[in-house]
Amino acid sequence: MPPVIEAKVVRSKNTVALARSLLGKVLVATGADGVVRRGRICEVEAYHGETDLACHASKGRTRRTEVMYAAGGVWYVYLCYGVHEMLNLVTGPADQPSAILIRGVEGISGPGRLTKLLGIDRRFNAKPAARTTGLWLEDDGFKVPRGAIKATARIGVAYAGAEWAAKPWRFYYAPAAVTVLRAAGSR
Repeated sequence: MPPVIEAKVVRSKNTVALARSLLGKVLVATGADGVVRRGRICEVEAYHGETDLACHASKGRTRRTEVMYAAGGVWYVYLCYGVHEMLNLVTGPADQPSAILIRGVEGISGPGRLTKLLGIDRRFNAKPAARTTGLWLEDDGFKVPRGAIKATARIGVAYAGAEWAAKPWRFYYAPAAVTVLRAAGSR
């Protein structure tokens, strides 16, 4: 059984670097139906603190964002547009709100589809990323070759203004690109 990524590992002041390092890790979810589903993370976005105008915490503490002010290692799950659940991993030290949106795993593109297909909903909000809660991260040793990782602007955050919308804090890799690079011996 691969090791679980411990909460202390995700308590980081550098959420952007941590987001990039989550690529290739395994998201494990136990659905309400009791079925355990796994997916290798291939797309994430970083949201870093109250000064990041694309971050929910930019408006300060609210009932919805209170979980972002917890010590890193808990989940922030919210409903977007009344339709899709969105899964975020809180990453900062206590009272320094930052989170990473899990946008995709291999075979599932889009954060709303991801939560639906993996059976993730708001019952996980404010719960630790741990086996005991049914939603956790594993590190099975898989490494995404550096050349395969792309950084772009985050999706759907134009409301944050040009500076924050342009931050290259969305990280992804195309699983097919990893296969090609690995076959070529690249690491």
